[in-house]
Amino acid sequence: MRKAPLATAIAAATGLAAATGAAQADELFIYNWTNYTSPEVIDKFEEEYGIDVTLDVYTSNEDLMARLHAGDTGFDIAMPSDSYVARMIEEDMLHSFDATQLENFGNVMAPHDAPFFDEERMYSAPYMWGTTGIGYRTDVLPEGEEPEHSWAEVFEPREAFQGEVAMLNEMSDVMAAAAFYLGYEPCTEDPAEWQDIQDLLEDQQPHVKQYNATGTDESLVSGEILIHQMWNGAAHRAWREDKAIGYLYPEEGTVFWSDNMVIPRGANNVENAKKFINFMMDQESAAMTSNFTGYASAIRDTEPYLDAELAESPAVNVPEAFADRLTAVEACSERSDELRDRVWTRIMQ
Repeated sequence: MRKAPLATAIAAATGLAAATGAAQADELFIYNWTNYTSPEVIDKFEEEYGIDVTLDVYTSNEDLMARLHAGDTGFDIAMPSDSYVARMIEEDMLHSFDATQLENFGNVMAPHDAPFFDEERMYSAPYMWGTTGIGYRTDVLPEGEEPEHSWAEVFEPREAFQGEVAMLNEMSDVMAAAAFYLGYEPCTEDPAEWQDIQDLLEDQQPHVKQYNATGTDESLVSGEILIHQMWNGAAHRAWREDKAIGYLYPEEGTVFWSDNMVIPRGANNVENAKKFINFMMDQESAAMTSNFTGYASAIRDTEPYLDAELAESPAVNVPEAFADRLTAVEACSERSDELRDRVWTRIMQ
């Protein structure tokens, strides 16, 4: 008899690495972003398929890439962001499984059915999508003072936010924000522009309390941080707890991103991974995940299963007037990546 549902087990990286032996018919190892996997969805999958799920978490695409570059095949599914999927395909890191042949792929809406990084969906399937903007506490501003929808609020913060800024520790998001603010392309190859980006980030540092992508919603709710570069789902979760949380869509450019389910080359439980990916493209499963994460799915007709508060959240629903601010950042050139990495290393010293 199969043991009771595991719910969500958090495994240490060493534990997952040790699981690289023979595949087990009732196991699945998932590596996903922090606070990005609904325990209820995992329970539902375990009950329906008789497969025990083990979850490990990461806080940046770079963490995921580092494990793959190290040859770690101790997990069966990961959720990299769009441009990183392209890099993984190019570096032959992924198992090809043709998501279009899965039963529930017909539920995927355009443009997520044929994205720039995997147009034929041979290596990936959509998970969640959202924006990278700015969450802030509205109750610390003087009466009548409103913040701008601008990256200036974190790079040159007004008095109420000075010394109380937090930035994500996700390189691509921080660099894109700085580039947008300076009027540069995030994938610039100009060393002089990267020097300007570095200067901006160094000048900002006296105001930055932390670079962090974990518990960003809790930081705002508690008041530990007053303004935070963050993903909109985290801002929604903060708003859900405290209606004194606002969300800004910077006019210089707001990153629009998507995260995707992939199967790493060398995964031990490929068939179970495909079952999970298909399960996640079901309307109810996608809605349950949106309810937990605060992010939108790429699946049509999820409305009957969505929490009503998602329709009211300032972080989930992009105002129509702001739609042209959303920018998808594609994979950069090797030269651009080299310059970006150099700046990031300097900033993180």
